[in-house]
Amino acid sequence: MSGEFLVFLVLALIAIAGGILMINLSQVVHMVIALVFSFISIAGIYVLLSAEFVAAVQILIYSGAITIIMLFGIMLTRHNDKSEPKTSVSKQILIIGGIAIFAVTMYFGIFDLDLGNQATELHVENTKQIGIELYSKFVIPFELMSVVLLVALVGAIILAKRDDEKEANKE
Repeated sequence: MSGEFLVFLVLALIAIAGGILMINLSQVVHMVIALVFSFISIAGIYVLLSAEFVAAVQILIYSGAITIIMLFGIMLTRHNDKSEPKTSVSKQILIIGGIAIFAVTMYFGIFDLDLGNQATELHVENTKQIGIELYSKFVIPFELMSVVLLVALVGAIILAKRDDEKEANKE
């Protein structure tokens, strides 16, 4: 077992544990923190794959910006922390069985998978290659995505302001 494989296993387990914690925790802020652990461990897996630029973007955009936007969304909206009732034992057994079936299916799907020859020039100047592709072929979708995100942020602020005005009028 190589060191790289051991690091991959640790990062994969952290990502999976973060996802499981995010689903099972009851407080929204704790859920966001568990999601950050998943995002950072996935960035570590990108580093193992020699995709340093994608790892940096993963940390900056997902672990940083998306998490902050989620926290602002939690703070701007009236979030009532109502704990959900616990699921029954039969439902939990059904969920665990479904997860086990999915895991076995994925294992047998990947076990004899032949990916062909490994690309040797893939990670040479990968940041430059991503930049050329992004700003030459995909510049319009890239800019449209930024406009959509801006409109969504402005819409969230307007909706939050309306809730504040309605509550102020009630008092």
